[in-house]
Amino acid sequence: MKVSIGTPPVDIYGTVDTASNLVWTPCVPCNDNCFKQIHPLFDPRKSSTYSEISCHSEKCHQVWYEGRCSPQNSCIYSTGYTSGLSHGVLAKEKATITSSSGQAVSFDIAFGCGHNSTLHSDVQATIGLGPGPLSFVSQIGGKRFSYCLLPRGTEYTDPSITSKISFGNGSEVVGDDVVSTPFVAGDEYLVTLEGISVGDTYVSFNSSGKASKGNMCIDSGSPMFALPPDFYNRLEVEVKKQISIDPIKDDPNLGTRLCYRTKITNENGPKLTVHFEGASVELKPIQTFNQPLKEYEY
Repeated sequence: MKVSIGTPPVDIYGTVDTASNLVWTPCVPCNDNCFKQIHPLFDPRKSSTYSEISCHSEKCHQVWYEGRCSPQNSCIYSTGYTSGLSHGVLAKEKATITSSSGQAVSFDIAFGCGHNSTLHSDVQATIGLGPGPLSFVSQIGGKRFSYCLLPRGTEYTDPSITSKISFGNGSEVVGDDVVSTPFVAGDEYLVTLEGISVGDTYVSFNSSGKASKGNMCIDSGSPMFALPPDFYNRLEVEVKKQISIDPIKDDPNLGTRLCYRTKITNENGPKLTVHFEGASVELKPIQTFNQPLKEYEY
């Protein structure tokens, strides 16, 4: 997602992450560990609207990890991900996005100006969209947003098609095929997964048959659909039953993954229907089975 920050505005490109709250970007100066970026780093010294936030402010105590004081009494943030850590100063700045009518809309936001990073990624920033007070969606007001993220690689096959994200009261998704499930209050966007059907066979989330509320987090920063071992194992048994050939067992590179040696496309596999509280979503085989890598094609 592109957001412009500062005066004059500088474009930053960040990963949209619904499971974190902080908005941050690498800043000048950045230490030797900082991954080489495709786009220029934000230089706070060149912005007339940049100001650091005091470590005694309320916003400093709202940082994902407890804010600490610098020698200049600025708020120090430190936030971690599976791929590394971002460390820097919490600051106030003007952020600008483009409205649906093409007009520039600006907001004052608190964001992390990163001067130390161990993240190894060519993504320049993170746009936290979680429910916390420092997330981008919370700071711009309304707490309403929707998105449609296209599969990776779509932009190469048809550059005219792009992913979309909308904010505000006009961002509701409506239509005949739209389903809805309630959120469960928490620090993340939690929903209740009751079970998954393989074809016409229902597999419950828990062996007891009753799922606990808020047992799943919606995380746009993690593309895989992760399930707890007990549920996954029972689901895998049913998937195997409904596929007429045996999975690969003699390739050490594949381990225990459910992989098949076949020239038939994955469009012929079983359909999985994910049952959330009050809403069911059908996943086609192409969404549940990856196409094989070239070295594993037979």
